[in-house]
Amino acid sequence: MAHPSQLGFQDAASPVMEELLHFHDHALMIVFLISTLVLYIIVAMVTTKLTNKFILDSQEIEIIWTLLPAMILILIALPSLRILYLMDEINDPHLTIKAVGHQWYWSYEYTDYEDLGFDSYMIPTQDLTPGQFRLLETDHRMVIPVESPIRVLVSADDVLHSWAVPSLGIKMDAVPGRLNQTAFITSRPGVFYGQCSEICGANHSFMPIVVEAVPLEHFENWSSLMLEDA
Repeated sequence: MAHPSQLGFQDAASPVMEELLHFHDHALMIVFLISTLVLYIIVAMVTTKLTNKFILDSQEIEIIWTLLPAMILILIALPSLRILYLMDEINDPHLTIKAVGHQWYWSYEYTDYEDLGFDSYMIPTQDLTPGQFRLLETDHRMVIPVESPIRVLVSADDVLHSWAVPSLGIKMDAVPGRLNQTAFITSRPGVFYGQCSEICGANHSFMPIVVEAVPLEHFENWSSLMLEDA
């Protein structure tokens, strides 16, 4: 998860987030090179007293500074489109979970099970135990099996919400009356934190998301216990 004074992204926990990190580095390097070139040109133009008639009127330079930006845009657009299609790809999910946003908590329904669902509320600060994170911990976590394709159906019960987990590369709007879907695969076990990313009222900051990825055997044990309690 994120830590104080962190400048970069959180560590990737899914293949899509790894691709997003690589694309970020790729685009940042292009921006850095362009900024360096522009800064050099500005400094050179300000400091030199010499002029060159071939620079003032040159068809070759105009062709270069027209084609070069077009090529740079293509270098950025192609990997961007590839990642967009990867993020929309949903192939044979092993588990489908419906996440519904409310003011101000999330409810989860495991649609592959007959009666497995629960509400997830933020744990108040005074009830936190040592090691838990303020404004991020919930009383019920969304538990999923690791290295399995998971489909999440996202909707809302009242106003606009947004189901977002940065380390998984997931952000999907929850719209009342509409069912949006997204998918992800966790590449390692762990606990991944997110928050509602759409301003949804007075307690918008107090509806966190906690995704816990566990081995398949542990997930089966957890689901059996939850069904027994239900």
